[in-house]
Amino acid sequence: MAEVSAKNPTLETVAAVAGVSKSTVSRVINNLPHVRQDIREAVERAIAQTGYVPNQAARSLVTRRTGAVALVVQEPDTTVFTDPYLTGLIHAVADELDRTDVQLMVIMARSQREQARLDRFLRAGHVDGVLLTSTHGAGMLSGLTVPVVYGGRPLRVAKDTMWVDADNVGGARLAVEHLRERGRERIAMISGPQDMAVSIDRQSGYRDALDPNCRPVIAHGDFGVQSGEQAMRQLLAWEPELDAVFVSSDLMAVGALEALRANGRRVPEDVAVVGFDDVEQARLADPPLTTVRQPIDEQGRRMVGMLLDAIAGNPAEQAVTLPTSVVVRQSS
Repeated sequence: MAEVSAKNPTLETVAAVAGVSKSTVSRVINNLPHVRQDIREAVERAIAQTGYVPNQAARSLVTRRTGAVALVVQEPDTTVFTDPYLTGLIHAVADELDRTDVQLMVIMARSQREQARLDRFLRAGHVDGVLLTSTHGAGMLSGLTVPVVYGGRPLRVAKDTMWVDADNVGGARLAVEHLRERGRERIAMISGPQDMAVSIDRQSGYRDALDPNCRPVIAHGDFGVQSGEQAMRQLLAWEPELDAVFVSSDLMAVGALEALRANGRRVPEDVAVVGFDDVEQARLADPPLTTVRQPIDEQGRRMVGMLLDAIAGNPAEQAVTLPTSVVVRQSS
């Protein structure tokens, strides 16, 4: 191997050090086939020796890859950075991609203007694939030429839609069954936005598990603390004798606890409360919150794996539903 030094090593520098042609170096850098293993190793040693960094723009011309994926959250940044489910999912995705050479872009897009700008960006070929979470309505991306994986089942599922979700129906059912096992009879619910499949699924599980003789009583929030407090006050006005409430997120459940406390209701003696997510706020609540645990870290990992497989042209899975379970604490 030749001894060559350069302040700004180039492809030619690496080729000279490895004793091969520039085209061979290019094939190794772009992980193309038909390169002998000993030559590949020689080129990799030369890259390490010279400190050469491949030019991504030139590399993209060969591989037709950008080396980047986008995680799109259909919420304003004020929600993204205060919702522990979303921050947990972002961290899980980032940690999984940290094991690869793929760059992550996190993009918030809720307004029509932001969505239009995002659509232009994605269609311009700046990323190899998209992870999309917190989807409202039917979703906002269609007709893209790159793979898209949803975090959570979208409202409308096409034949080729890929998604990773928690068992929201089953989790809600477990929550209500737990309350019934504790002797609760008048069980109300605080649901999330009605343009999200996650909310509809959790309502379905709630209705499935109710005593057939009980009337469903449902108020709605936006998954935030304040909306949970407002919805709980509404439920108390509608159903003063309720003795339990299943809440579609831990943050809304924290708000519900505040409303119950302000109304002089003891938890769980007067009203039992069960949330959904099992984020840190559930453990820190007063009293600590019984909740449905969904595997946020696992969801992020599976989303990344599904997307990278699709980008590589080897999709192994299309739709994954992860199990949920009840974590019993003092609120029930």
